[in-house]
Amino acid sequence: MLILTAKEIEKVYSMQDAIAADKQALKIYTQGDSDVPLRINFDMQKGQSLFMPAHIKGSDIVGIKIVSVFPDNPQLGKPSVPAQVLMLDPLTGEVCAMLDGTFVTQLRTGAVQGAATDLLARKDAKRAVLIGTGGQAISQLEAMLTVRPLTDVAIFDIDSEKGKQFTQQMKIRFAHFSANLYFSQHLDDDICQADIITSVTTSKVVTFNGDKVKSGTHINGVGAYTPEMHEIPASIVKKADIRVLDTKDGVFAEAGDIIDPIKQKLVSQSDFLELGDLVIQPQLCRQNAKQITLFKTVGTAVLDVYVGYDIYLKAKERGIGINI
Repeated sequence: MLILTAKEIEKVYSMQDAIAADKQALKIYTQGDSDVPLRINFDMQKGQSLFMPAHIKGSDIVGIKIVSVFPDNPQLGKPSVPAQVLMLDPLTGEVCAMLDGTFVTQLRTGAVQGAATDLLARKDAKRAVLIGTGGQAISQLEAMLTVRPLTDVAIFDIDSEKGKQFTQQMKIRFAHFSANLYFSQHLDDDICQADIITSVTTSKVVTFNGDKVKSGTHINGVGAYTPEMHEIPASIVKKADIRVLDTKDGVFAEAGDIIDPIKQKLVSQSDFLELGDLVIQPQLCRQNAKQITLFKTVGTAVLDVYVGYDIYLKAKERGIGINI
């Protein structure tokens, strides 16, 4: 069995790799060539543990992500949300790899936004806004910078000190992209100018003013993943010319910022596409520079398993990781 830490994964796998893998994974999902059972959730004395399996039928890839939420862990010097991805060898059924699940989750979640932005944002997009600077924010920023030659990215967090510190760190980390990264002091003004907006928070109220969004903007809703959470304004869900989800089953069951506009009859379920539809039929992507496009993701184990196995193959080829 090959053990792969976050640092070892970074050596063999780029954001570009992950974006390409996410597109393929969701194409497979939309074509019905995968089996994704409902995740199993165990309530424990100190927290929760979730088991998320998936089977990619054509290539017989099977894996599972195990992620736990144990709020008291930091007092023990441990992460509050530990996670691992386990992969099975398609030929023998043996566990062939264990990957840092927290890093894989961050990577594939950034990449799925990058895939959507690549397929839906205007090719000449230059200005972006990133709302939220939590654990998923680094990969979200990297994905936007990877798929479009951005000149300016406004970064906002309701905790301004946290947001400013994050911005300074990202200026160093992503200096090679040559984009102007700055903390947003006037979010409305930055929203007005944005070609791409990505919100990655657990907010129960909308994170930006939908009336400020200009024609031609692409919007990503990445953070809100329960019926109580609402990042994206209902006005934008209604106004968007193209509405795309990572998976309909997941978003319609979990994402409050999509569930509520449907309940309010502002839109219907038939108004949404899956990202896999766009990969299969590129003509469904943006048709002109004035369309407002919207992407919403809550995640699926197909992404973890497909990306996890792709990472395993690349690491094995290069002799990276610890064999036990």
